[in-house]
Amino acid sequence: MTLIQLKYAVTVANCASVNEASKKLFISQPSLTASIHSLEDEIGTQLFVRSKSGIKLTPEGIEFIGYANQVLDQYDLLNSKYILKKQTKKKFSVSMQHYTFAVNAFMEVVKNFGMENYEFEVLETKTNDIIENVKNRRSEIGVLYVNDFNKKVLEKLFVEADLIFTPLMDCKIYAYMAKSNPLSGKKKVTMKDLENYPCLAFDQGMNNSFYFAEEVLSTYEYKKIIHGNDRATLLNLMKGLNGYTFCSGIICEELNGNDYCAIKLDSDEKMQIGYISRRDSPLSDMGEEYLKKLSEYKAMR
Repeated sequence: MTLIQLKYAVTVANCASVNEASKKLFISQPSLTASIHSLEDEIGTQLFVRSKSGIKLTPEGIEFIGYANQVLDQYDLLNSKYILKKQTKKKFSVSMQHYTFAVNAFMEVVKNFGMENYEFEVLETKTNDIIENVKNRRSEIGVLYVNDFNKKVLEKLFVEADLIFTPLMDCKIYAYMAKSNPLSGKKKVTMKDLENYPCLAFDQGMNNSFYFAEEVLSTYEYKKIIHGNDRATLLNLMKGLNGYTFCSGIICEELNGNDYCAIKLDSDEKMQIGYISRRDSPLSDMGEEYLKKLSEYKAMR
């Protein structure tokens, strides 16, 4: 297995076409096909499924291409620094569930380190994608929650991906809603209080399992529920439809404004917010600083 073969495989995956990839790589289509076949034979894994409509990655191929991209990225960094003698920016990436305080902590890190010598990436995304991003080294840290319901399933996935989950804070459950919601003046709300209002939940795509749900009480039979994938859209639905979602109770008005509130849910349910990181990789200075900023929100839970 060579770097050239990895480059060929990644290019085919990106183009979803051997013909287009061969043009991009300036080699003949038969030579490219032979190289891919040779790679598949060597690793004992079929990377692509070929059909008249095009070419697609197999599940094993998706995983392989993730690792191949990492190898090629590291090679490019080594080549730039030691061969071309170029100064490259250090990268820091975080994947997270939709926590405003986690975004706010990220902004503080950006301000402290500056963008002149660093490249930053923040991904508010699906639970499974958070795990995959940290596993494949796209993100250094992934911020998510576990509770009694999903803990065993998620911890099994963490172990399989060679990841470590580190708790940050234990939180009670709050209903997050617009201050225009008729329930916003209550000190506590029950599930009975909430049943006539739409529950707003973040869609988990192909991994739409109860265990991957970003909101607690995912198995509850809601009278009204709306799934979405954009935080701004859900905030609009809170105002326009008196919707609500569940949260940790930590509010960052500097990002979402002061039109929203968190009302304690009358329930014994709890959630533990923490982060996942790779077992074999120490945290960078930016990673340590980010966790320090996250920890400052413990007092607000």
